[in-house]
Amino acid sequence: MSEAAEFDYEGAKLGMWLFLFTEFMLFGALFMLYGGSRVLNPEQFHAASRELDAGLGVANTMVLLTGSLFIASALSALQGGRRRAARNLTALTVLCGAVFLAVKGFEWAAHFRHGFYPNGPALKGAPPGRALFAGLYYLMTGLHGLHVLAGMALLSVLWFWLGSGRARPDHFIALENSALYWHLVDIIWIFLLPLFYLAA
Repeated sequence: MSEAAEFDYEGAKLGMWLFLFTEFMLFGALFMLYGGSRVLNPEQFHAASRELDAGLGVANTMVLLTGSLFIASALSALQGGRRRAARNLTALTVLCGAVFLAVKGFEWAAHFRHGFYPNGPALKGAPPGRALFAGLYYLMTGLHGLHVLAGMALLSVLWFWLGSGRARPDHFIALENSALYWHLVDIIWIFLLPLFYLAA
């Protein structure tokens, strides 16, 4: 690898880590807001969490983790010169993201049908902590869903680059950074799962 290429690689890697840090700061602030709200409303948060289907939450966790396995394998395949395998594994990661969003969309639709949303029929007359839980649930899982969607868009671009040869064994930084972003999406969800679905 030339000195210029090494510099480009290190610069791109550093830039990605700085971006990921800002994402951690964003969700860290939301986690702090959740923590403070839960301390003030422990019983209401516990009661409201029963409206959520923990089975769907765990299933979606497995979907995202499977996507992480695929994209990590795609990076290894590309570095090993197996570009077609890398492309197929990248496509499977995008598919995992689509499955995750489909399950989440089904779940949200069910909540809305049952009136479980701030000022919805299911929360009218309930202690304010339950509505606060619902508001944080939609805010944080919705923001996470947007990150999943962004990851899918990014990996879709990489899928085309793998086909055109723009991403190749000696130029894999774009796929590596995309994989890091997908792992971030996973880590955030791993925190969201117990906070909302397993709140006790």
